[in-house]
Amino acid sequence: MRRALTYPLVALGAAASTIVVASPALAHGYVSSPPSRQALCATGAVADCGQIQFEPQSVEGGKGLKSCDGGLGQFSVLNDNGRRWPAKSVSGKVTFTWVMTARHRTSNWEYFIGGKKIATVDGGNAQPDAVVNHTVDVSAFPGRQTVLAVWNIGDTANAFYSCVDLNVGGGGGTAPSTPSSPPPATKPPATKPPAQETTKPPAQETTKPAQPPVKKGDWAANVTYKTGDKVTFKGQTYQCRQGHTSLSSWEPSIYTLALWLPL
Repeated sequence: MRRALTYPLVALGAAASTIVVASPALAHGYVSSPPSRQALCATGAVADCGQIQFEPQSVEGGKGLKSCDGGLGQFSVLNDNGRRWPAKSVSGKVTFTWVMTARHRTSNWEYFIGGKKIATVDGGNAQPDAVVNHTVDVSAFPGRQTVLAVWNIGDTANAFYSCVDLNVGGGGGTAPSTPSSPPPATKPPATKPPAQETTKPPAQETTKPAQPPVKKGDWAANVTYKTGDKVTFKGQTYQCRQGHTSLSSWEPSIYTLALWLPL
């Protein structure tokens, strides 16, 4: 049987190799919103993340792990709590959005805080949609929390892992506080001829825009799009099928069926 199958595959020749190249080997899925740690790396919101910034969807490890990196050394940065990951302020209920770039049959999805399971969503051993939303109640865990979201595959022994940092209740964010009293502006400009001269040419140089802004309505990376939003990309108009934060490798022409509907 095996031998008989080998020959047709060889006969496909260049066509088979084209299929392999067009479909990335490391393409599966992760939490896009609220932004998981790998999403923050992929959008550049957190810098110097290493390899994970190029393949946020690839945190795949054996089932039953409780680590953000899925046990993969090349993604160990995801376990580093010292990186001060930005935490999304949320209220009692949170909608987690998974983007699937390869839609494996699903056993279930699980959500943990501090090692405690807070929600399970049955996958029915079916192939999921390209974008999946789960609303989870986190109100019993106020303050800054890290949610471990796990996608358990139905037809393999593996799972995909995403850690999402939240500020439950919305208060006590990490933004720096503004000073209560403004800096003294009453100092007389006691004879400062040099200061006036230096503000001439340099001031004009710094006001020059570094780059022209993206045209309004054009698709751009690192933008949060809502369901129904319309964008233009390479002359084609698309409508957002599912809210998400865009990445530089998520052009509408690539993720047409998953996130964008051509009009």
